[in-house]
Amino acid sequence: MGTGPGGPAVTPPGAGDIVQLLRAPAALSVPGDVVAGAAAAGWPFRAGTAGLAVSSMCLYWAGMALNDYADRELDAVERPERPIPSGRVTPGFALGLATGLTAAGLGLAGLSGGTRALAIALPLAATVWAYDLKLKSTPLGPAAMAAARTLDVLMGAGSGRLRAAAVPALTVGLHTYTVTALSRHEVSGAPASVPAATLAGSGLIGAASVLARRHASWKDRLSGAAFAGLYLSGYGRAQWAAKQDPSAGNVRRAVSAGIHGMVPLQAALTATAGSPRAALPVAAAFPLARLLGRKVSAT
Repeated sequence: MGTGPGGPAVTPPGAGDIVQLLRAPAALSVPGDVVAGAAAAGWPFRAGTAGLAVSSMCLYWAGMALNDYADRELDAVERPERPIPSGRVTPGFALGLATGLTAAGLGLAGLSGGTRALAIALPLAATVWAYDLKLKSTPLGPAAMAAARTLDVLMGAGSGRLRAAAVPALTVGLHTYTVTALSRHEVSGAPASVPAATLAGSGLIGAASVLARRHASWKDRLSGAAFAGLYLSGYGRAQWAAKQDPSAGNVRRAVSAGIHGMVPLQAALTATAGSPRAALPVAAAFPLARLLGRKVSAT
């Protein structure tokens, strides 16, 4: 416990408050980006992939802390139970945590993937900060978030293999665009046309995850199709419910399903790229993410 100059004692936030600030379990949707990119590049099991996955998680958590810092005044009205408006976390702590996690993510990217990974991690971090501080509430918001997840996949491949990883990176980016477009209606609900459009996009994304790689074997496509079916059954069903009743609650459930649905989509892309063994540990995060998401909201 500390004391501010001339002010009352300040209690540091507890672990539970930090977990809620970072929406920590949602980061389980992130490592598969790196694995999908590495699989497309032909090296899913290389030594640096695990370190890049942790780097990606650090940058994701940095974005979550920065999001709540940037939205603290809006959350005081719309979500007063969040850590900052409720007084459990100070704005300064959230900003400092975002800064530290960004530095950790960039450092890990350099250590794990060298200059080729750092060349992607730097614009990725810049995109995260630009989204939270400037772009989120503008028409460019969904595109900026999509760009961040696209870069996340490319980081797994490294700057020398960007062309090989372009299709899975764009596929993940398009999925992210649909989730972000829905998330803009979490508080007040959405026009039915929004979940209808994102649902149509998800169908194309699921098909792309299986068909886009020209020379995939039928076994790899079959494995990818199984994971794509899991992606569509969860996220698609939630979007259909939001289309039928686009209330705020249904939209939030669709957004949560979209965040968790990133995992089977990544597994589908990894398997179709010729690495069904690497897809298994990616997919294993899906039930865990959904279970923990019931305790800590991903949205």
